[in-house]
Amino acid sequence: MKANSLSAWILAVRPYSLGNSVILILVAAALAWTDGIFHWLPTVLCLLFAVLMQCTANLVNDLWDYMKGADQPDRLGPDRAFAKGYITLRAMKAGIAAFTVAAGAAGIGILLWAMRHNTLVWGGWELVAAGVACLVFAYFYTAGPWPLAYHGLGDVAVVLFFGLVPVGLTYYVLTGTWGWETTVAALACGLVIDTMLMVNNFRDREEDARCHKRTVVVCFGADVGRWGYLALGVAAVALCLTLLAAGRVWAALLPLLYHSAHIATWRKMVRIDHGDALNVCLGETARNILLFGALFTLGILLG
Repeated sequence: MKANSLSAWILAVRPYSLGNSVILILVAAALAWTDGIFHWLPTVLCLLFAVLMQCTANLVNDLWDYMKGADQPDRLGPDRAFAKGYITLRAMKAGIAAFTVAAGAAGIGILLWAMRHNTLVWGGWELVAAGVACLVFAYFYTAGPWPLAYHGLGDVAVVLFFGLVPVGLTYYVLTGTWGWETTVAALACGLVIDTMLMVNNFRDREEDARCHKRTVVVCFGADVGRWGYLALGVAAVALCLTLLAAGRVWAALLPLLYHSAHIATWRKMVRIDHGDALNVCLGETARNILLFGALFTLGILLG
């Protein structure tokens, strides 16, 4: 692959994972739509911000996992662009900066729209704080002197920044409110998306231990990865069922179809147990997350 080529950058941003950001905004937008408040422009801006910030985080992760020794030639997961030499150090730093600036521009657009339409309770400072928090997460998930992913906090960070923050704040920007249904939907999404991190950490448990990357699987053992993966999906579906109390029958029941796919992937994961063959489960997990997002969004729209 030619250095710094378009193909190299596509590999680096991990397009297979970007659907995670998309479903979060779709779920929030669907909630706002059914509550009678929806606007296209801020929804698109929130989508751009979420995707661009995820690209930033992926690039930072690509660079710093290599620098910290986590991405070695015997890596079991999908190829990483920087570790393979497909992107130079100078280009990677420039790419991280460019995606950060682009995400910041989208964030400013969200703030200006919300202030103009008077949907903010605290005058916009809450969005500024959230934007800074997203930036800190994108960089310090794997970078810096105390990276979250290396100290057992990766799963907490994912539930927050691939659940509560994007779903909750998108709904808040659109409506100016944040109720218990939004919290339930956001947590369900965060738990489902964390299954991707869990299967990654389960696959990489031996190499992570060698480079002192203390994920929850490294800290507490492979059984936490096996049963944790199952529990995340089950808990997400259970949360969706609580929406029956709000009369959202389809939003509560359609995710049960995801549950079947999740169980099938979990069984395969347990059977394979180790090695790069687990990448099949990673692919299925990405597919299952998209399935959950589609079913949950459709269920919310149907009521």
